[in-house]
Amino acid sequence: MKRPIRVEPHLPVSELNLKKTALRVLGQRLVSPEVAYIQRTLGPTATQVELDKTVAKVRKMPWASIMQPE
Repeated sequence: MKRPIRVEPHLPVSELNLKKTALRVLGQRLVSPEVAYIQRTLGPTATQVELDKTVAKVRKMPWASIMQPE
């Protein structure tokens, strides 16, 4: 008997969802350039796993790669 494939639900990549994810994963909030970078990288929706990985990754990135040139 085959098991059904589990599809991860997609969540909006909003400031509120990123704030909640950062508090859960990092224990602290993200600053606005980090939020903007994650929104640019992931697009409008992502799975919770993608949010978790990206939030953890962005905190370890060099600041110059997060900032968007003006």
